[in-house]
Amino acid sequence: MTDDSFQIFADECEDLLAVAEQALIHLDEVDSAVGVVDAINNLFRTFHTIKGAAGLFGLNSIVAFTHSVESVLGKIREGNLDIDEKLVSLFLLSRDHLEALVANSIKGNTDLDASLQGVDDQLSEKLNRYLYGMLLSDAEINTEVMTNAVERENGGVENEGWHISLRFGVNVLKNGMDPISFIGYLGKIGEIKNVALIDDAIPQWSDFDAENCYLGFEIKLDAPNATKEELEEVFEFVIDDCKINILPPFSHIDDYINMINALPEEDMRLGEILVACGALTSQEKDNILNTQDHISDEITAGGELDSVPLLGVVAVDNKVVEQDVVDAAVKKQKKVKQQRDNEQQTIRVNALKLENLVDLVGELVIGSANSQLHASKVENPELKEAMGNLLRLVEEVRDTALSLRMVQIGETFNRYKRVVREVSRELGKEIDLVISGAETELDKTIIEKIGDPLMHLIRNAVDHGIESPEARLEAGKPAKGTVSLDAFHESGSIVIQIKDDGGGLSKEKILKKALEKGIVPENHQLTEQEVYRLIFEAGFSTADTVSNLSGRGVGMDVVRQNIESLRGQVDIESEEGVGSTMSIRLPLTLAIIDGFQMRVGDDQYIVPLDLVEECIELDSTLQSENDGGNYINLRGEILPFIQLSEVFGTSLEKSKKHRDNIVVVQFAGKKAGFVVDELLGEHQTVIKPLGKIFQNLKGISGATILGSGEVAMIIDVPEMVNRVINIGQNQFSTSAVIH
Repeated sequence: MTDDSFQIFADECEDLLAVAEQALIHLDEVDSAVGVVDAINNLFRTFHTIKGAAGLFGLNSIVAFTHSVESVLGKIREGNLDIDEKLVSLFLLSRDHLEALVANSIKGNTDLDASLQGVDDQLSEKLNRYLYGMLLSDAEINTEVMTNAVERENGGVENEGWHISLRFGVNVLKNGMDPISFIGYLGKIGEIKNVALIDDAIPQWSDFDAENCYLGFEIKLDAPNATKEELEEVFEFVIDDCKINILPPFSHIDDYINMINALPEEDMRLGEILVACGALTSQEKDNILNTQDHISDEITAGGELDSVPLLGVVAVDNKVVEQDVVDAAVKKQKKVKQQRDNEQQTIRVNALKLENLVDLVGELVIGSANSQLHASKVENPELKEAMGNLLRLVEEVRDTALSLRMVQIGETFNRYKRVVREVSRELGKEIDLVISGAETELDKTIIEKIGDPLMHLIRNAVDHGIESPEARLEAGKPAKGTVSLDAFHESGSIVIQIKDDGGGLSKEKILKKALEKGIVPENHQLTEQEVYRLIFEAGFSTADTVSNLSGRGVGMDVVRQNIESLRGQVDIESEEGVGSTMSIRLPLTLAIIDGFQMRVGDDQYIVPLDLVEECIELDSTLQSENDGGNYINLRGEILPFIQLSEVFGTSLEKSKKHRDNIVVVQFAGKKAGFVVDELLGEHQTVIKPLGKIFQNLKGISGATILGSGEVAMIIDVPEMVNRVINIGQNQFSTSAVIH
């Protein structure tokens, strides 16, 4: 076993376990039997794939545990066990345990430590209780599990002749049918080698009905010239009132495979291929399709690739066809599809390689800017044209490299379904999580870092925001609350909103707690937003009691710090009794942006181009009506502005060499102006983070290297906009500020 192949196994398990979790969470939302069957089938296939892959690497602990999960799922699929919340929770715990088992194997451990073994034993015991109840002793359970494991690993029951598995329905005797007569008739087709009586369906004596049939049979038949159709016809009169699985001899496998290979190159579903070669009868195919919730006839074989193998998995597990035959049919199907169309292929790329690529592209951008600067000093039209083409190609390379790191945020959002499910049940609440904007793309680096802050905000919405069912009914609301998670693009940023229809934030309660803790001084006037933002202060909490979910005053300050470290901002809107909305604004990427270059004195600054609304000249007429205050009348709107030379300490003498210009920026619906000396135009900006020594520097979010080799600072627009507006509020009424 190589490290590379084992890493592939680990990556596939991670993906499959994520799929399993979403399928389990989806079970709580499904309100139809059809949807439940689909979800169970997907789960069965997922766990079966993990077990098969683990078997290849000899990971017996994973194989054994996954088999127990499979067995319970199989009982649900057969209609012998109902799915409920407790069972879904057990499956979720089993999924988590499998994740731990995979992690243990990655470390090179062949045995389980005491902790893992204890969890393994407990979960296996619970699964077996669902599977067998009190009908079997512990010893019998272990024997049965071992027998089933051997059969599944072999792909079915080993047999040199036909193997017929019969489970008669309870009404067979009442309908005048004699089970023994059917078995006797088989003797006319071939030689019955063995008949095993299956009596596990016989109930307790108090529930026994002499007119019901509780018997099943496992029959070995030597009939080399028989076909499946002939054997199935024997049971024609009871076909609708019993379960029959017919597994042919191994000697038939080569014949089936040869017939599959000889089939015409046409689009066919897996079931159609198996019927065409004789491996399945039409009745068996229909039974399997029914088990899989009548796979829709409208689904084309090439369009729904994930649904095709399901039939093969079920057929093998129900012991009606051999795995080798299914594999041959799938291979045939793939061959036809490859000839018919070219599907988009995906490959896994190491994240570090992607980071290195983006870094190199950043250096390429800086180098091309330097080349352009030197080319502009040479009066050579051909060189200028060549540099223009080069810059265009560099920009395309930059966009392509950055797009490789852009992933949809939906996968992150889906993780929180389980969080809401488990926390709401722990609190005795009924809560739905509604997700929208899952297709919105964001830099993978940002997605990885935003996960924990989102987790805190969602848990707070569930814990603090949504009221108890009783309180909601008293307030005239539905008993079930709703938490909405939405993502969308706005002005070059991504906005993630967490909205709940709960009780909202109480400004009075927040202020009272803040005064008690000394966070704000007495008689200090705060705006509504400033009051709400107090919940992000360290040690602040309005919870009356401490629980394992909240009340300790930790978490929300970390949320704010993490978001601000990503050059983001969190805003709060709330209405008491109606609900709250937390809006997180983040840049699309942390690597390379289109910037707008400005000069203030001898220094140069960059602002993200997406946030620039317009540029205007600052003249006396714009300030004539406000007595020189730091705001202007911009086409009927009040626009506060700030002199960047004053903020960054640039010499006023140098800054006045050119006429002043205002760069109008907008962020989170707020507008402000930055007064600069000169507008230098667009600039591809490679963001270089500042060192720890500058981590408390306000107004600057990073730096970049210009083509000349000089360093230009990147302005922290959210911080500066808030500063400008706060200054403006001291000069005129709050109502005059345009949002």
